[in-house]
Amino acid sequence: MSKAIYVQPGGGYDKVIVGSCPAREPAADEITVRLRASSLNYHDFAVVSGMWGPSEPRIPMADGAGEVIAVGSGVREFAIGDHVVSTFFPDWLDGEPLVEGFATVPGDGIDGYARETVTARATSFTHAPKGWSHAEAATLTTAGLTAWRALMVDGALKPGETVLVQGSGGVSIFALQFAKLAGATVIATSSSDEKLERLRNLGADQLINYRSTPEWGQRVRELTDGRGVDHVIEVGGPATLAQSMTATRIGGHIAVIGILTGVAGELPLVSALTRQLRLQGVLVGSRSQQQQMVRAIDANGLRPVIDRQFALEQICDAFRYQESNRHFGKICLDI
Repeated sequence: MSKAIYVQPGGGYDKVIVGSCPAREPAADEITVRLRASSLNYHDFAVVSGMWGPSEPRIPMADGAGEVIAVGSGVREFAIGDHVVSTFFPDWLDGEPLVEGFATVPGDGIDGYARETVTARATSFTHAPKGWSHAEAATLTTAGLTAWRALMVDGALKPGETVLVQGSGGVSIFALQFAKLAGATVIATSSSDEKLERLRNLGADQLINYRSTPEWGQRVRELTDGRGVDHVIEVGGPATLAQSMTATRIGGHIAVIGILTGVAGELPLVSALTRQLRLQGVLVGSRSQQQQMVRAIDANGLRPVIDRQFALEQICDAFRYQESNRHFGKICLDI
């Protein structure tokens, strides 16, 4: 048996308990991983806090990183001692999106990685970037891959293009880092001047405080000589989408990722039509896209931004800290 965190039906911090789960030997095509870290995402918060609480006891957390401790017959990709990181969609290996919703997602539809040991199909993991800590690797499953797919896959980002990122959460910071590696110009928004300066230190070229500049979409147009940006990493949702559309060039790309301001709202349809915008919904990515991202990281030496690390048993404290919005970058759990 190994230690595990469970969220009882309905969710809520008062329904989070420390328990145990069986540790079994890997069958054919499976590996056993001693998990060492996870990282927090808004989707995990929704499960744990009760916003989208589970209907049955569930081990939460979609992100998991650790080392392989056993290998089943037929597995050639991994060996004992390899450092690995989980995939968000264990069944979406390659090609076009094949999944709808969260029924197959660890930590939601199936048990996740808030535990010490897991045995799963080898395709539920990829190799972690070389030289990264387990906490660093755990930032990739959801936030890293979402940013990678939005810009590099769906957006086909090219050197010299302009990217708008919102805030200083995990997806936005990864998008800033990937965009700069690709030779793009980055405009960053935040309500905190202190966080804006930290974004500048990461490479942001232009900064906008959206609290003091509520019409920040128009400000983006001004900063781009009236043209607008090529890509927007839209993590806010209904309350920010209209400004994002104003900020985007004719025929530009908006990666619709987050629901931080809600799950429904008005769509400025005329603006979308007259400006011929491409709004692309993004729900993480495939295993092959994750492998591409890891290869790129290995080639360029990028490192993630981690704000704080909590012990596994402090999972509720970690989510309360996330709720405070004081963090810059990723919050991780040490297992």
